[in-house]
Amino acid sequence: MNVAHIAAFSDGNAGGNPAGVVLCDVLPSAEEMQRLAAEVGYSETVFSAREGDVWHSRYFAPEMEVPFCGHATIALGAVLALKQGDGVYKLRLNNTQISVEGRRDGDRLTAALQSPPTLSRAADDEQIAAALDLFGYGADDLDPRLPPAQIHGGADHLVLAVRDRAALSAMRYDLATGQALMREHGWVTISLIHAETDRLFHARNPFAAGGVYEDPATGAAAAALAGYLRDLGWPHEGSIEIVQGEDMGARSRLTADITPEKGASIRVSGAARLMRPLEA
Repeated sequence: MNVAHIAAFSDGNAGGNPAGVVLCDVLPSAEEMQRLAAEVGYSETVFSAREGDVWHSRYFAPEMEVPFCGHATIALGAVLALKQGDGVYKLRLNNTQISVEGRRDGDRLTAALQSPPTLSRAADDEQIAAALDLFGYGADDLDPRLPPAQIHGGADHLVLAVRDRAALSAMRYDLATGQALMREHGWVTISLIHAETDRLFHARNPFAAGGVYEDPATGAAAAALAGYLRDLGWPHEGSIEIVQGEDMGARSRLTADITPEKGASIRVSGAARLMRPLEA
């Protein structure tokens, strides 16, 4: 089974989050997809099979299936552009239908996804306390303009906003403890963010739920964050930029376009780069 290796949301010819992309005639069994995802070893591998005018797609981390993965969707869009040509492709996920647009301009690859609907709700005191304890933060480290919340844009996340960029850089946690906490509450990641300006955010996304310490770019969390900012009435002026992975040495750039309609899909876009030549 051929696996394409794509770094999604790359910053020029560097950075980005590696994803595996497998185009199939028919999707393998869940057990086989899980086995191969663990063998590939990236935070996610997406498997996609064409069914009429829709691509049936499923996402697997090394230790679990996830309902939606943004960076793997961007990687899939890049591969479809290379294999099928530029265009917008409909994707059928386990619980919803979305789309991804892939474009090729010479050696440059870009893609943009339309997320599932978004929603957000306040986190409770127990959840906040457990998350702060996990990372060694105190309540004073939090940015009061962006209260902790459970956010969704195809997958569930907890968002914590810190006042200082240095606090984000210093993020550390115990993987096993983080995994237990995230699985208990159904959070795919915990989205740690710092607002440099109203429209520029720095992010880190521990993905312990899937057995991954940290993701260098997380499109699903970007969509959920954008929906949360819309719910808050944040002055985003229609779009935000997210820099992620910088503290990992894998700087990544994500753009999220935000329409006024509460709960509506978010367009998340970025560049992608081939990590190795595609197999025939």
